[in-house]
Amino acid sequence: MQYGLDVSITGAYANASFLADLASLAEEAGWDGFFVQDGILTAVSEPIVDPWIALCAIVLRTQRLRIGAFMTPLAAYLPWQVARQTVSLDHLSHGRLIFGAGLGFQAQDFAQVGEDADLRRRAEKLDEGLEILQKLWSGDVVSFQGTHYQLAEARLASKSFQSPSIPVWVAGQWPHRKPFRRAARFDGMYIATQQANGAPLTPRELQEALAYIQSQRTATSPFDIAFAGETSGDAAAGARVAQPYAAAGATWWLEGIWPERGSVEEMRERIRQGPPR
Repeated sequence: MQYGLDVSITGAYANASFLADLASLAEEAGWDGFFVQDGILTAVSEPIVDPWIALCAIVLRTQRLRIGAFMTPLAAYLPWQVARQTVSLDHLSHGRLIFGAGLGFQAQDFAQVGEDADLRRRAEKLDEGLEILQKLWSGDVVSFQGTHYQLAEARLASKSFQSPSIPVWVAGQWPHRKPFRRAARFDGMYIATQQANGAPLTPRELQEALAYIQSQRTATSPFDIAFAGETSGDAAAGARVAQPYAAAGATWWLEGIWPERGSVEEMRERIRQGPPR
């Protein structure tokens, strides 16, 4: 299992330079990935930083960390703009980008900026957007005729740095099946820490979710399962929390670096203490 950080972009974390400092510390401490959150806007009185600008700063301060924005509400953006951003960042990072996408945290996030909040249409836009991204990442001339998006002989000119393409992880919450069927078509899944009923996702339930994903997959390529949680800085105690999820099939443990968990200094110290190996 690999170990990354799932880092807030609001409040004290709404600063690209500060996030780059944390990423540099994370690389020194032996973490494998540094993933910032993504969101549209915040309704509360706190700042928010653009995740893609932050990732550029992070890439320039690190050498090996996998990076990404988890999870991009793709229906809120124009997919060809996201394609241009991701290909540029994939080249800047020399192939360290993982693209994470989902339906968005809540309908209100879409409604407050005048975007369509309907869950079914958001899902349609997500599916069309993911298809457009993969086509444009190829570097080929692309035409696309969908319900929500159309392209007529469009091209990015440069293909993704990674071959055959940038890895795609899709967000999902157990036991909602449709996001898991969607994820099965791609390279990985970010499984929500809580189930749809609000109860914590246990290792046993993670096994059930992974078995369902595997039943939907036709590809034989590796498939990542990312799970976010919290561990103390004590390596042995942290391992007792994380390892049952590894045994259940998780390939990434994402340590939550969130404002509600503690102060910035406490979170900096948790990063410095390293992964719960």
